[in-house]
Amino acid sequence: MKLGYLEFVEVLRKQLLNALHLQEQQIFFKKKAIDNKDRLFVDAFENLSGKQLCGIDVKDLYERYMEGSSMESISYSVQDEIEKLKTVGMLEGEMTPDSYQKIRKYLFVKPLNKKAHSLELEDAVHKDVGDIACVVYMMLSNTNAYFCVKIKNQHLKQWKMTKEAVMEEALKNTCQMAPPLICTNDENKWGGSFMENGAFCLSKSDKVMGVRLSTNTKEYGAISVFYPGVLQRLAQLMGSDLYILFTSGNESTIYSANESNLEDIKTELNEMVIEYRNAMVFKCRNGMVFEEKLLSEELYYYSRIEDKISVYMEKVKVNFTTVNLKEVH
Repeated sequence: MKLGYLEFVEVLRKQLLNALHLQEQQIFFKKKAIDNKDRLFVDAFENLSGKQLCGIDVKDLYERYMEGSSMESISYSVQDEIEKLKTVGMLEGEMTPDSYQKIRKYLFVKPLNKKAHSLELEDAVHKDVGDIACVVYMMLSNTNAYFCVKIKNQHLKQWKMTKEAVMEEALKNTCQMAPPLICTNDENKWGGSFMENGAFCLSKSDKVMGVRLSTNTKEYGAISVFYPGVLQRLAQLMGSDLYILFTSGNESTIYSANESNLEDIKTELNEMVIEYRNAMVFKCRNGMVFEEKLLSEELYYYSRIEDKISVYMEKVKVNFTTVNLKEVH
């Protein structure tokens, strides 16, 4: 007989406690802990940065169990991932340019809200665009995005690499791991190889109402805006500069600057921010854990001529008044 979900979680917890020789308090379960997902947290080890927690997506493991995987194989795979995580210690020691060559293929980028994550960004390698920080991480697991560690500025010095070069490498990797996808109004479904110079085209409705941009994994899909060539290609398809609205950390909406209604877009942004803040206040007042979902409170603009994305700035109108100097004096 198959175990129920909570029974499965407890059995897995006990097996990990025994296998990893940990104390009861070092493995604990939290429902909807990160991105609205259930996590089994493992206090795996401690290094110079402090205690390192591994967050395990137990619902994903339970699905594997229900599909036929044994408890033993699942427990072993989790143990293996935790052992991989311990390699984070290599980032605490002295590194060389050769070290970078060994780990470069594991680098990837996640978008974070700068204000919400200001403390953890202090020593992290990241590039700021408005109120968004594109942060470089090293992937320690091919199956779980939470088995990762931030790359720090000290690593750049040891590798003798520039932030720009490492960021470029990490973005290319991320694009390969999670290719960009769009959802158009006509098809109303995700898909389409829009990056290729083929017959792909957008309708008038797509340009006015916008298309949703994400990745094939959806999680942290808003990073696709910063992939090499993505905005250039969308601007080509739109036939204009672009307005960009980050509706969450998982996706954005791209509008034609020529065809869409700017006031409607700004209204949508304002309503989205208000709804987000009200939800945050309600949950905090009621003792609930608030799950951050809003990536940005800004409207962004992409210029084809400059090939640059920036926070949209209203054009300032200057009124001139002619003054007769003789009358003044």
